[in-house]
Amino acid sequence: MLKTRVLTAVILIPLVLAAMFGLGTRVWGAITLAIVVVGASEWANVAGLHKNASLLFVAGTMLIGAVLLFLIPAGFAPGQAWPEALVLLVCGSATIFWLFVAPLWLYSRWPVESKLVLALVGWLLLLATWVAVVEMRAQSPGLLLAMMAIVWIADTAAYFAGRRFGRRKLAPSISPGKTWEGVCGAMLAVCIYAAILLLFAHDLGYTRKLSLGFAAAWVATLLLLTALSVVGDLFESQLKRQRGIKDSGTILPGHGGVLDRIDALTAAMPAAALVSHYVIR
Repeated sequence: MLKTRVLTAVILIPLVLAAMFGLGTRVWGAITLAIVVVGASEWANVAGLHKNASLLFVAGTMLIGAVLLFLIPAGFAPGQAWPEALVLLVCGSATIFWLFVAPLWLYSRWPVESKLVLALVGWLLLLATWVAVVEMRAQSPGLLLAMMAIVWIADTAAYFAGRRFGRRKLAPSISPGKTWEGVCGAMLAVCIYAAILLLFAHDLGYTRKLSLGFAAAWVATLLLLTALSVVGDLFESQLKRQRGIKDSGTILPGHGGVLDRIDALTAAMPAAALVSHYVIR
């Protein structure tokens, strides 16, 4: 299993980086939209949508994405992919969900029976993640990579810290493998990463003078993004557990489905887009 996971990652990572740094914003948007559409089909399964409802959900995702994709200016010029109001509305709504609704959903273990509610939540979360990664890519590929790396570093650190020091379960009924020690390891690793990123703040697009206050706020912001990534991971795990399924799909050998790989990104990227737009720029 580990060998398969590593092989899949070795193949995918260079492809993702090549697309991120080598393609225009609109082409990047089209490629990532295709990934989101696959994620939408998996969400339909996790949400328990029946065949016709599942087809409508996926088709709706494609239609909304195609309309937004058409609005992206062609070419390689950095800047904004969409009007500021659209990014604020979509990413802001998703961020509010992850900050306030998802934690209550997890705490109450709310078994949602309404397929419409689950479909609307799926559209919001998936499309907001897509808008976020396209918008940050329009600003700077390096900025997008730096933001996505927060989640990857946190996930890796949590895994190894949890294996080495893990004693107290974080949410045993949802994800038995996760521990509070793993979360602490993730937070520590992200603190170090945040300090390193401060050295390259101007390269990432920050134009003002660095200060101690900004440094403290920056570290706190990245820790918040890390916490959101944990919530996103647990949220998808709870939905799968309520449906009695282990993985959202099988498209990625050794990893499961697309949702299994982007669950944490889905929670962190909309907020990261707001940070990159209103703090870094």
